[in-house]
Amino acid sequence: MKFKATTFYMLLILLLGTLEANAQRTIIHAGNLVDGKSDEVQREVSIIIEGDKIISVENGYTNGRNNDTVIDLKNKTVLPGLIDLHVHLEGETSPTRYIEPFTLDDADLAYRSTVFLEKTLMAGFTTVRDLGGSGVNISMRDAISKGYVIGPRVITVGKSIATTGGHADPTNGRNKLLMGDPGPNQGVINGVDEARKAVRQRYKNGADHIKITATGGVLSVAKSSDAPQFFEDELDAIVQTAKEYGMHVAAHAHGAEGMKRAVEAGVLTIEHGTKMTEEVMELMIKHGTYYVPTISAGKWVADKAKVDGYYPELVVPKALEIGPMIQNTFARAYKKGVKIAFGTDAGVFPHGLNGREFGYMVESGMPEMETIKSATMTAATVLGMQDKIGSIEAGKLADLVAVDKNPVKDISTMENVSFVMKNGVIYKQ
Repeated sequence: MKFKATTFYMLLILLLGTLEANAQRTIIHAGNLVDGKSDEVQREVSIIIEGDKIISVENGYTNGRNNDTVIDLKNKTVLPGLIDLHVHLEGETSPTRYIEPFTLDDADLAYRSTVFLEKTLMAGFTTVRDLGGSGVNISMRDAISKGYVIGPRVITVGKSIATTGGHADPTNGRNKLLMGDPGPNQGVINGVDEARKAVRQRYKNGADHIKITATGGVLSVAKSSDAPQFFEDELDAIVQTAKEYGMHVAAHAHGAEGMKRAVEAGVLTIEHGTKMTEEVMELMIKHGTYYVPTISAGKWVADKAKVDGYYPELVVPKALEIGPMIQNTFARAYKKGVKIAFGTDAGVFPHGLNGREFGYMVESGMPEMETIKSATMTAATVLGMQDKIGSIEAGKLADLVAVDKNPVKDISTMENVSFVMKNGVIYKQ
């Protein structure tokens, strides 16, 4: 028996249509919907998911087919999966943190991180940007993407780049026998050539982006918290090289001069920004630089610095000075019109408490809906992933979370996420 080609294709189309009609879908009935883009909270919405994608968002509660899974979140507010642009997933705050480089191997860091990864995902953060560790965070990212461990989608810088003695020099505070002379391979540079080499080494190691420590820092065992630590030509070399490799640059910075140099060099984000001046704010607005404030970390270190022995003696005065300043800086930057993207510095405080940042931002004058957008579409835009995550709309990945209350009326509900879906898979219900 012979079939005409047209007949064959008609049968194939009918078969595919039947398979599509019978494909199992997940339908979420959301009592409230914050979609990540609109300023309005929508009521009684159905989100239709097939595989790992959202295929439609419909008004009203859509009836499912026989083989559809219907999830009743009619008494919840559904939001896009949250994004934290500043975490450190290899470790967590503790009085023993400074001895760990001498007692823990990479395998120890990796196994322990699985606890932090799960806490972060259960808190509703389906995507994070890991801004510096030993490099184990690259393997961590890959293990999650391959389904070996549970955790958020990780975008990572691998190891941060510093100058000798700078905030991310891993040998600060060690005796001379252990100090050595780390170089670009370890993320420590001096001069333009080493700056380029360090970026290329991060790329070779598998990092997604680059982080620099443009000024001194609080928790490093070094005296300065805010002095600039790169010359302009070094910063230019890092940013230009990163762009050649399709990577953006995030800059840790507390002092104004270091921030100014970093912004003029073309970094995408300023992290912490504690002593940000009006001049720096105007430069950031001019260059389109985002500010990632990390208020949660500031509050935590200021509090723990009062606990005898929690931090090394050299760290305590820096924590007492810098920590309390960040929230006020955020308030000024927001009022000025600097672009704000959500980031907490989780790891400096316990993982899983990332949601507290929303409340601190609201306390400082940012409306509730804007804080949510900073952790959804704005953060997705920073990552260059705005076509995949950050909002609830057809074609986006099915990253969804739910909270018990309307966050526009009670932002504290963001600290207690009750439903988590990533890539169409439910991890918390």
